[in-house]
Amino acid sequence: MAKMFKVEAIIKPLKMHQVKDALDEAGFPSLTIIDVKGRGQQKGIVQQWRGKEYCVDLLPKTKIEVVVAEDKVEEIIQLIQSTAYTGEIGDGKIFVIPIETVVRIRTGERNGDAL
Repeated sequence: MAKMFKVEAIIKPLKMHQVKDALDEAGFPSLTIIDVKGRGQQKGIVQQWRGKEYCVDLLPKTKIEVVVAEDKVEEIIQLIQSTAYTGEIGDGKIFVIPIETVVRIRTGERNGDAL
């Protein structure tokens, strides 16, 4: 049984469609996309409204989750990194998490067969 991993990417929302399309074109159509809020090292941004400054410390982000076999992890990382890149603060992070078991609810298939 091949090891499986979940690749989670927190990216700028404006890059979501590009990343989704790139994953699909590369043969990874199965994914989960979640709208989230968060902050990184910059701890938010300072904006002005009606002449007053205020801090927005939780910024909108998009989280993309893909579960793949171990031999596909680096390909997914490179694809997401190159597609989500803007070169600006807040481009995001990619996390790789080991998965012990996957079960397809409809058929009961497990692990690699369930992907």
